[in-house]
Amino acid sequence: MPFATTNPYTGEVLKTFPTATDDEIRQAIGQAHEAFLGWKETPFAQRSAVMQAAADILRRDIETYAPLLTLEMGKLLGEARAEVELSAAIFEYYAKNAEAQLAPEKLPVADPAEGEAVLVCDPLGVLLAVEPWNFPYYQIARIIAPQLSAGNTILLKHASNVPQCAAIFEKLMHEAGLPEGAFINLYAAHDQVEMILDDPRVHGVALTGSEAAGAQVAALAGKALKKSTMELGGADAFVVLADADLEKTVNWAVFGRHWNAGQVCVSSKRMIVADEIYDDFLESYTKGVAALRMGDPMDPATTLAPLSSQKAADDVRAMIEKAVAHGAKATPVGPEIPNQGAFVQPTILTDIGEDNPARYWEFFGPVSMLFRAKDEDDAVRIANDSPFGLGGSVFTSDTANGAKVARRISTGMVFVNHPTMVKADLPFGGVRRSGYGRELLGLGIKEFVNHKLIDVVDIDAPF
Repeated sequence: MPFATTNPYTGEVLKTFPTATDDEIRQAIGQAHEAFLGWKETPFAQRSAVMQAAADILRRDIETYAPLLTLEMGKLLGEARAEVELSAAIFEYYAKNAEAQLAPEKLPVADPAEGEAVLVCDPLGVLLAVEPWNFPYYQIARIIAPQLSAGNTILLKHASNVPQCAAIFEKLMHEAGLPEGAFINLYAAHDQVEMILDDPRVHGVALTGSEAAGAQVAALAGKALKKSTMELGGADAFVVLADADLEKTVNWAVFGRHWNAGQVCVSSKRMIVADEIYDDFLESYTKGVAALRMGDPMDPATTLAPLSSQKAADDVRAMIEKAVAHGAKATPVGPEIPNQGAFVQPTILTDIGEDNPARYWEFFGPVSMLFRAKDEDDAVRIANDSPFGLGGSVFTSDTANGAKVARRISTGMVFVNHPTMVKADLPFGGVRRSGYGRELLGLGIKEFVNHKLIDVVDIDAPF
């Protein structure tokens, strides 16, 4: 697929970019490797200064960075500004915390008189980041801020529909003072990923994307014996217990499902509602969704953006049709979609039987699946009846019980009285088909380091 900017609202192809040649990729790997040899020796204070500079530039030039997100993948301009700020917060977090997170750890030994054992974190080298289009800046910041702080260097293979977002982030890091070659944007094709991972100078890959992409890249990494992390899809459960504050819960449900036009791995895709309040929830939720306004994502009055492309919209509609063919009931909600833009009519799916395969799908758009739970145990059962395990939510007036229910839900993240959210100071990651590994915090920064033991032993100590 060629790298091109296609406005999802107008359908206009604005700019195209040539795919990198094999020689250009090999040259980039060499540049990243040479940069690593110097960057790994750079003091933390200097690395921190680069991270803080990147944060400062993003905040200073937010009106340059944010509209590009809306132009290339269609998100609301207000959400685009929030993504720029989130990316800045991630850079700032590592500017302040990376050195402490990677500090040598003295290990307890049976007999201290025999010597001292220390665990140190050494960077691995050149890493490949394969990132998706739904959060073009955040996905980059989430991997490069910790890994550059650790002393690694990065090659970026971004999604083909956000080439200008990828390019401007490379420019950002140069402006922030990162050495040439330490972060390189590559317009690489899918079939060039294997060549990159086969190169002995490349030591790992971090991918955020679909299950299919994750399976392919993980297999390539495994074949090459390279470390990998996989942040894949999700179908987050939004559990509503009988004692939940209905009005506030519905408001969060509408937001949790429809931010970024529903194109979020951790959006609230499966709403599991206690039988006692199911009908009231459905009525209120339907009204809330109907109030969303589709239109130009640059217009502040618009509250539901188009999908990232016309193909993405067509794919979601096809999935709805298949769900109905297997017995689900689809209820279109709100006014008809505009004549212009890659919009999908907000749709609520109900009566999704145990034998309906749609029960286990990830709808990447404004489609809500609602399930009626007989009781708390049934709600947990439905929540865990999924191949995914990324995030989830529990809504209840009894937060202590909500935390207990959260412990029973098999995912990487569960929030009580809030949809799954992303912040610079919270870890991110899932289990099962949602992937493996963690990003952000000290967990993320240590995914691609060598945890090396240095044991200074008294020469007279016994073996």
